[in-house]
Amino acid sequence: MVSERQGRPVGRRLVLGMLGLGAVGVAVGAPLQDSLNGVFAGVREKDPTGITGLLPGSGDFRFYSVAPSVPQRTAAGYRLTVDGLVARPTAYTLADLQGLPRTRMVKDVQCVTGWRVPRTPFTGVRLSHLLDAAGVKPGAKAVRFTCFDGVYTESLTLDQARRPDMLVAYAMDDRPVTHAHGGPVRLYAAPMYFYKSAKWLSGITVTDRVQPGYWEERGYDVDAWVGRSNGRDDASID
Repeated sequence: MVSERQGRPVGRRLVLGMLGLGAVGVAVGAPLQDSLNGVFAGVREKDPTGITGLLPGSGDFRFYSVAPSVPQRTAAGYRLTVDGLVARPTAYTLADLQGLPRTRMVKDVQCVTGWRVPRTPFTGVRLSHLLDAAGVKPGAKAVRFTCFDGVYTESLTLDQARRPDMLVAYAMDDRPVTHAHGGPVRLYAAPMYFYKSAKWLSGITVTDRVQPGYWEERGYDVDAWVGRSNGRDDASID
């Protein structure tokens, strides 16, 4: 998600110290860097500036949230509901999702604010698979997503949701999606700006109309195709 979270900026001393730690991690290699990533993740969640996303080990991602805090969900406690205009409302555990046909995609992540992370692997279940399993009813036109942060929402048209590059993702960079990245499960809308890829996904509701999401209600584009300002649209995105 993309947002400016309210709060006190990370202090200058802390940032300088973390920059030093990040440089050490780059110098000594992957084992220490993995440990530093765990340290950084907790700080990133409390960083309203996004500056910690610039540190070595961040993967060039910026970490944002629109909620003051986000509850943790363990793999054992996680549930994803699929409901609304469907014949068979369903609740999935993480293990249920991992047992379904798997799709892995490697594409660039593009934020509407300008930063980009190239060649990022995401693995999960195609959103269309969950919709087909639930049995979408006549009159359905859109899908609404809710998140367990209690604040964020997103929407797609039904046609957009059925694209093969829309994932309910439980792995990123070939590892479980971390809490900071929106885990255990997040949406990954590959052809759209990253604010459409809702973190901390908890609900998928089939609806009769598009309901603008959190940022669309604040002026963002509902059809957030990457490069739309340059004339790109659904048909021109692979």
